[in-house]
Amino acid sequence: MIISNRRITGLAVGVIAELVEEIGPLWQERHQARLTSRPRKQAVGAGSKHRLVFVDRLPATLVHLRHGVTHDVLACWFGVDRSTITRAVGEVRPLLAERGCTVSPDVRLRSLADVVDHLGASGSTGIIDGTEIWVRRLAAGRQDRDKFISGRNKQNAVKSMVVTDAEGRVLWCSPARPGVFGRPVPATRPAPDARTRKLRGHHSRPPVRAGQALGRRARGRDSRRCRLPGLGAQTGGRVVTPPHRKFKKNAPDWYEEMYERQRKAHSSRRIRVEYGIAHLKNWRALARHLGRREHMSDTVQAVAGLLSHQQTADLTSTRQR
Repeated sequence: MIISNRRITGLAVGVIAELVEEIGPLWQERHQARLTSRPRKQAVGAGSKHRLVFVDRLPATLVHLRHGVTHDVLACWFGVDRSTITRAVGEVRPLLAERGCTVSPDVRLRSLADVVDHLGASGSTGIIDGTEIWVRRLAAGRQDRDKFISGRNKQNAVKSMVVTDAEGRVLWCSPARPGVFGRPVPATRPAPDARTRKLRGHHSRPPVRAGQALGRRARGRDSRRCRLPGLGAQTGGRVVTPPHRKFKKNAPDWYEEMYERQRKAHSSRRIRVEYGIAHLKNWRALARHLGRREHMSDTVQAVAGLLSHQQTADLTSTRQR
């Protein structure tokens, strides 16, 4: 059985059973709504039946997200046509994306505001970083062809902001965006994405600790745009950014020692978000996306929701032992 091996779907059997119980009725409801929303010559329910039922559509979508398996391979695996797999993935993926990230069995985070409220209520620390996902290059002559180019790696990519807790467990991922503000930017810069998510608008709420990537400074013309100056002051100190370097040239020895100590202390706390991003990238759909770019936001948020659900289940089972 395909769902009996966690290496295939990335999820335990118990988590998949919970997904079937939660998403199955939603899929059936939307399917019936589509049938009744258009003029029909046959009654609803007449005609041929699905060859791929929902309990097969969900594992097919999970395998596609986990390993990046093509629709042709999945069609041969499940004994259906390729178009059936494409339709199944297109129906199940938005349902997975709408679930949000699971923090506990009764808490789901679906927006940045939810994350801020959760961190404030629990008194825990959140860590923010940006990541990029490579996508296919647009055809020559297409409008905004350069919009997806990463200024750091010179690759076509979309960016997403990832929020984890202090242990590296995923709390939320933003929808994917081509570059930042519609122009090429270095891949190590999560700052404008945070601004577009109105992070500063939540500064009156309980503390959120955010960190930028350190040690991956951009070169040349991009180096001036890599930092997030003033965000700590603009949020009343609730967002903690890397220490500002006051002496750029001929710094005293005592200052170099102090700055290096502060930088390492900040980096050692912020590194947990890199672990969370690494777990996300274990899902091949986020390592390099070869499908349509308009599906990237659903793919990112679906994978984040699945990963957080499995992490919560593992944490719960560990505590019960």
